[in-house]
This record gives sequence, structure tokens and C-alpha cells, in this order.
Amino acid sequence: MASLKYRLIGAAFELLWASGTTHLIRKRSKARGVIFTLHRVLPDDPADFSPNAILQVKPDFLEYAIIRMRQLGFDIVDMDEAARRIEAEQAVRPFVVFSFDNAYRDNLRYALPVLRRQQCPFTLYVPTALVDGVGEVWWQALEDIVAAQNALAVTYAGDTEYYPTANLEEKQRAYAALYRRMRTMPEADRVKLIRDIAGQYGFDLRQQCRELIMDWSELRHFAADPLCTIGAHTVHHYELAKLSPTDARNEIEQSVRILKAQFGKTPLHLSYPFGASVSAGPREYGLARELGLRTAVTTRPGGLYAGHRHSLHALPRVSLNGLLQARRYVDVFATPAVFSMLPV
Repeated sequence: MASLKYRLIGAAFELLWASGTTHLIRKRSKARGVIFTLHRVLPDDPADFSPNAILQVKPDFLEYAIIRMRQLGFDIVDMDEAARRIEAEQAVRPFVVFSFDNAYRDNLRYALPVLRRQQCPFTLYVPTALVDGVGEVWWQALEDIVAAQNALAVTYAGDTEYYPTANLEEKQRAYAALYRRMRTMPEADRVKLIRDIAGQYGFDLRQQCRELIMDWSELRHFAADPLCTIGAHTVHHYELAKLSPTDARNEIEQSVRILKAQFGKTPLHLSYPFGASVSAGPREYGLARELGLRTAVTTRPGGLYAGHRHSLHALPRVSLNGLLQARRYVDVFATPAVFSMLPV
């Protein structure tokens, strides 16, 4: 069941679509383009308890979004061209970038055939430790652990808290509480906590990472495809703002070096893990610029305007959200000015 937040967002999407105002907003807006954020592409409906369902869309929705954006007059471009159009002195044709975070294995099976069939350029942001199979897809691991248990006992800083998880409502509450805690604690503590929970309940974090994320041989199918731009997504997918300046810099710099070593080409584009303002801010934007990245993207919602030529390392994106997959909603997603009005 969708949260109240997404029920309200869905109602707003319905109103915007039914009223036909999206066309008028696009006509009057000075937005030059939009970058879409995607993660997983899967054909099946998510389970009833799937707090990460917001991160997955179906292949047919992805394909429709590509087709519809072109029908609405958008050029689909890569990040190099997006940067050029943002920096252009004169008006440009409206554009969209399709970007995928984390290198999920389902992107190879379900997204790549769609992207090739539609000849759709796209960017794939790669966290290198996850591809090595030594990282942790902790947000999904937490979901899977909660889903499998009727109760959880979680010890942190010497205190043990108990979470009933016998039914859907209890699972949702437990996940929300634990996720919120993990997002606010230091990264080293978060890593230890998810490992402790996984160990306590017999969950193999490394095996899950290997199952969910492509390995280097699979990634070469993407790197060799002219439609694909490989971008950096740090090494361990840590929230950079929580790290020391040295560690944050190393997370970016090492990921760039590893990707160059693997594919023979230095990536010029970066996606900040999680990407909200609490996850990456002015310090991280400066690091990306100092390290020679051409662009860096956040998950802060919004369209792309001429003014973004001054902030190419803090670009907004719009999530193609798994809870908002009605085809009529693509016209709303194609109206970046709507998202520029949302609170960051």
C-alpha cells in the first residue's frame, strides 16, 4: 500500500494530467531539459511488503516513457550533450537524459533490450565495490530481513530495541524506523549495524550483492554499447557528506580510476549516492569539480535551466518512481518545471 505521501503525489499527478495544464506549463517554462533517475527494471509486480518498490519500474513503462518523451518533442541525449545544451548561450531543443544508478543486474536483462530497441542513449552510474561483489546493497538487505522475520531484536550502542514484524503494517513501521536510523547515523556505524543484523538473522550480504549487481564481465555489455555512457557512483555507495574530506575524495577518485582501468576510458560524470542535500552538498560538489568531473547529479528534484551552467556538479534529477507508473503520468514527468517547485 502506498504511503500517504505518495497517495497525495498521485492525486496531484492526476489533477495535472486531467486538467491538461502540463502542456501549458511546458510551453511557458524556460526549462531546457530533465534528467530521469532509474534504478531497477523488473517485469513483475512487487510483493505487498516492498518499501523499495519506488526504485523499480516495469520494462513496458520504461519503453513507453522513451516513446512518449520523443512524441512530446524531447531529444534523448547523453550527459555530454546535456552539459553542452545547459551551457549554450542560445535557446536549445528540449532534452531528456535517462540515467540508471547502481548497475543492477536486471538492467542487463530487462532494460538494455528496451534501450537498444528504442535506440535510447543512457547513462549508467556504477559503484565499483558493489560490482566487485564486496559492497552491500543494505537498503534491500534490510527489506529482505524484515520481510523474513516475525520480530527483530536490534542492538545499537549497547541498547537493544525490539520490533514486531508479524504483519504488513508492523513490517512497514519497523523498516521505516530502521531505515531512518541508518540514514542518520555515521556510515561506519551504519555498516556495522547492518552487518550485525545480517549476522544475527543468517543473511548473507555478500551473496545478495553478487545476485543483485552486475559483475565486470556483464558490465562490458554496457561499456561496449555506443548508447551507454558509464558514470562513476563512488566505490562503496556511502553518503559522502558523512565522510571525512579525505575519505569522500577517495570514494570519488578511486571509483574513477577503477572504471578507467576496467574500460580504458575515464568517466566524466558522477552520481552522488542517495543524492539528497543531506548526502551531498557544497563540499562534495567542489570535490567533483576539483577531480575533473564534467557533471555530477543529485536526486534533488527539478528541471534543468540555463542557470545550471554555474552548477554542473549539483544537477537535479526527477525520479521515474515505481509507485507512479501510470502511462498518463509520463506527461507530468515530462514537465520539469513542476518538480523545480518541490521542496528540496
